[in-house]
Parts: sequence; C-alpha cells; structure tokens
Amino acid sequence: MTFFDIQGYEPARLRGLPAITVAHGARLRALTGHRLRRAWLLWDLTDDEWFADAPVLLDFGHEQVEVDHQKFDDLSLTWNTIDPVRRPAWTYGDRGHPDDHVFRFVWRHDANAELAALQGARLDAVELLEWAGGDMADGMVAVSLVFAEGRVTVSNALDENGLEFGGPSSGYRVHRLG
Repeated sequence: MTFFDIQGYEPARLRGLPAITVAHGARLRALTGHRLRRAWLLWDLTDDEWFADAPVLLDFGHEQVEVDHQKFDDLSLTWNTIDPVRRPAWTYGDRGHPDDHVFRFVWRHDANAELAALQGARLDAVELLEWAGGDMADGMVAVSLVFAEGRVTVSNALDENGLEFGGPSSGYRVHRLG
C-alpha cells in the first residue's frame, strides 16, 4: 500500500497526548537548538495549490520529522522516510475512468512564504498543542515549533493538515517538551 505513491512513507497514526508524547516526545525535544533547513509541502501542479492531505516535512539536517493529520484526531509523526529531492515530481491516480482524478505532484520548500521565512532559523522549543475547544476535535494534538523569528503549528484542519502562524489560539492546552 502506498500513500499517494510517496515512496518510503507509511503513516503511523496515534491519538492523544500521552501516546504521542511517549512515542515521539524525546525525539521532538532533541530538535531544539537545531536550524530548520527546509520545510517541504506537497504541491498539486494541476490545481496549483498545496496538497494538504500529504505530510509536512520539517528538515533539520540530522533529522526530518514528517507530520500528517487525518480524521479529527489522528496524528502521524514519522522520521527520515521521505526524500523530496530524490523524487521531485510524479503522477498519482488512475486514468482508466472519467471519475478518477490524476494528481501531478512536486515537493516545494518555497510554496508558503511564512513557512519559507523560518528556514534557517534556530528552533527554540517544541510544543504539543492539545485542542480543548469543546467540540468534536477535542483531544487533537498539533505540533508547534517555536523560533525567535516566529512559530509554525502543523494542526488538524478537518482530515488534512493546516498551517498556523503566531501564538496558539485559546482553544489549545500548551504542553512544552523539555
């Protein structure tokens, strides 16, 4: 099975702050002090837009964390499995039926200006943000990276990834790692 034919990628879905912290907390915390080299988004060439269903790649040189949300509260964090340079562009989908959609993808590190502006910045802290807004997404965990130059949070945007910049909204409980 492949995930949009992203070579080497097999999501490992977890739910809830305790499970995510146990599985990935130490490794996320160890990113602190390192510089964000590249932040990669999968770009849909046909629609000329970010394909938010695919993981967000955050490359710190020695480690690359791949963040991907699904459903209301599933989070997959994988490490060093996707090489956006080796396979810069590809096509995914079935051309055999008129209702099928064919995607043409490319990895881009310059697709979002706010995210691209953080490339080269030193990571000051990693926070796991737990949604507690009193709705069906309660318990969803977002990954937030804090830099002196700003912040990016990869959150769940209803069965796909969302990018948030600036401080977390009041609906989040903040859990700083380390």
